[in-house]
Amino acid sequence: MHPLKKLFGYARHHRRDVWLATLYSVINKFFDILPEVLIGVAVDIVVSGEKSFLARKVLGGFGITDTWHQLLLLGGLNIVIWGGESLFEYLYSLKWRGLAQNLQHELRLDAYQHVQKLEMAYFENQRTGNLMSILNEDVNQMERFLNGGANQIIQVFCSSVMVSAVFFALQPKLALVSLLPVPLILFGTFWFQKRLAPRYSEVREAAGDVSARLNNNLLGLATIKAFATEDFEAEQIRKSSEGYRNANARAIRVSSAITPVIRMAILSGFTATLVYGGYLTLHDQLAVGAYSVLVYLTQRLLWPLTGLADVADMYQRSMAAIDRVMGIVTTPIAIPYEGKHFPSSGVKGDVRFEAVSFAYGERTTLHDIDLTLPAGKTVAFVGSTGSGKSTLIKLLLRFYEPKSGRVLLDGQPIDSLNLQDLRRAIGYVSQDTFLSDANVADNIAYGDPNISRAEVEAAAKAAEAHEFIAKLPQGYDTRIGERGQKLSGGQRQRLALARAILKNPPVLVLDEATSAVDNETEAAIQKSLETVSRGRTTLVIAHRLSTVRHADCIYVMEEGRVVEAGTHEQLLAADRGYAALWRLQTGERAQGTPTAEGLPA
Repeated sequence: MHPLKKLFGYARHHRRDVWLATLYSVINKFFDILPEVLIGVAVDIVVSGEKSFLARKVLGGFGITDTWHQLLLLGGLNIVIWGGESLFEYLYSLKWRGLAQNLQHELRLDAYQHVQKLEMAYFENQRTGNLMSILNEDVNQMERFLNGGANQIIQVFCSSVMVSAVFFALQPKLALVSLLPVPLILFGTFWFQKRLAPRYSEVREAAGDVSARLNNNLLGLATIKAFATEDFEAEQIRKSSEGYRNANARAIRVSSAITPVIRMAILSGFTATLVYGGYLTLHDQLAVGAYSVLVYLTQRLLWPLTGLADVADMYQRSMAAIDRVMGIVTTPIAIPYEGKHFPSSGVKGDVRFEAVSFAYGERTTLHDIDLTLPAGKTVAFVGSTGSGKSTLIKLLLRFYEPKSGRVLLDGQPIDSLNLQDLRRAIGYVSQDTFLSDANVADNIAYGDPNISRAEVEAAAKAAEAHEFIAKLPQGYDTRIGERGQKLSGGQRQRLALARAILKNPPVLVLDEATSAVDNETEAAIQKSLETVSRGRTTLVIAHRLSTVRHADCIYVMEEGRVVEAGTHEQLLAADRGYAALWRLQTGERAQGTPTAEGLPA
C-alpha cells in the first residue's frame, strides 16, 4: 500500500479538517489568479474605453460605459480579491499547520505506545537509535510535508485547471500550444519521483544507522573513555555519517535535475504565449487585454511549477519517512494484552510451569520444565550463565511466549489473563535497573502519582535504602540523573527493590538483583528480603549462592533443565554441582582435599 494511502487511512478521523484545508487552498488559488485577469481588464479599459469588457452587458460585463467608473469598479474588485486571497491564505495555513501538528503528535504517541506493546523478541533485531530516529525525525518529516507540501500540490493542480479554463475560453488555439508543457512537466515530475523513492528510503535507513550508533556510544561513553577508543569510535561515526552523506548525494543527483528540466519546458510554453499570442493580437484575432491576461497567466501558471522540484523532493522524503513510521504502527502484536481481568489483591501467588520449552530462534534454552512454586514461599534458581534461569522469569512476565507447554498463576494459564493485570501482580527487580532522570521519591513511586511520601519512605526503609537517601543533598528530592547515574550500582538496586516493595505484589521476582553489588549492599538486600518475602511468593535468580541459602527451595539449572532441587542443606548433603559451587564461592574444601602443604584441610 502506498505510504500516503496508509497516512490517510490513519488520519480518517481528521477527514473534515483535510477537506476544509483543501477547500481553503482551492479558494485561495482562485483569488490568487484573479489579479492577472484584472491587469488584462485594466489594459482593456485603457485601450478600448467605452467598448471595453466591463462596458458590455454580456459575457459577465457590467454595462458601465464611463471609463472612470470602470476603473473605480476595478479598484473595488481588486480590494475584494486581495482581501479574499489573504483571508483564505490565513485559513488554509491555519488548517494545514494545525493538522500537521495534531497528526505528528498523535502518530508519535501511537507509534510509541505500539512499540511498548510489542514483544521483547521484536527488539532483538532492532536498534534503539533507529527506533528513536523513526519516532522523532521521521514523524517530523511527515509534519514538514503537511505544513507546506500538501498545499503546494493542491494549488499547482488548481492553477493548471483554472488557467487552462481561462486560456481555452479566450483563445483555444493558443491554449493548446501554451499549455502543452504542463502535462510534460507533471509526467516528468512523477518520473523523477519514482527514481527518488528508493534513494530516500536509503537516506532514512542511513539516518537511522547514524542515530543508532550515536545513541549506543553516548550510553557507553565510560567504556569508550576507559579503553581510550575515542578515535576508533569517532571513525565509526565518520563511516556512518559518510554513508548518510553518500545516500543523500545519490538522491540529490536526481532531485537536482528536476528544476532545470521543468524550466526548459516552461520556457517553451511562455515563449509560445509571448510570440504566438502577439501574432494573433497583431492580426486582430486576440484582444490586447486578453493577450495581457494570457501572458500574465502563463507566468502565473508555469513559473510556480518550478516549485514542483522542491515539492517532489519533500514529498519523497516524507513518503519514505511515513512508510517507516506506519511500518511500526502496523507491526502485529504477537502477545495480546486482552484477557480476563483480575485484581492483584486476590492473587495467592501459586506459580506452575507445565512441560515448558522455549527457544531463541533455533537455540533451545528450556526443555520440558515442570515446576510448582507454592504460594508464599521463597524459591531460588541458580546455575551457570545461559542455563535458562532468567528465561523462566521472562515467560512468567510474558515478555516471551513458550514454544510449548504453559505457565499458570493460581491455576489459570497466564495467556488467558489480562497482560497488564498479570504484570501488576508481579514485582520485578532486574540486574539492569531502569531509573528515570527524576528525584528519588518519584523513582520509588514510579508510575503512581497518588503515593504519599510516608509510603515512599516506608518502602525505602524496607529496602534498606533510607539511610543513604537521607545523606543525599536534598534527600528524597535529590535528582539522580539519567538512568540514575549519580548513584552507585548498589544504591540503584536498593531503589529498584524499594519500588517493587511499594508495589506490594503477591509475586516478587529478583533477577540477579545482587550480582553487581558489594558485600555490604548484598547483606542489606538479604536483610530486607527476609522481611518483604513474608506472605508472598518470591523468585530469586542469583549467581551468588549466599543470596539464596535461606530459600525454601533451590533449583539448580543446566542447559535448560533442572538438575538438582532442595534446600541449601539438602543440596550440600547431596554433594553434587551445587555443593561444588558453594565450596568454590566460599573457599571451603571437600573433605580429604589436600591443602597446599599436602595435608587434609
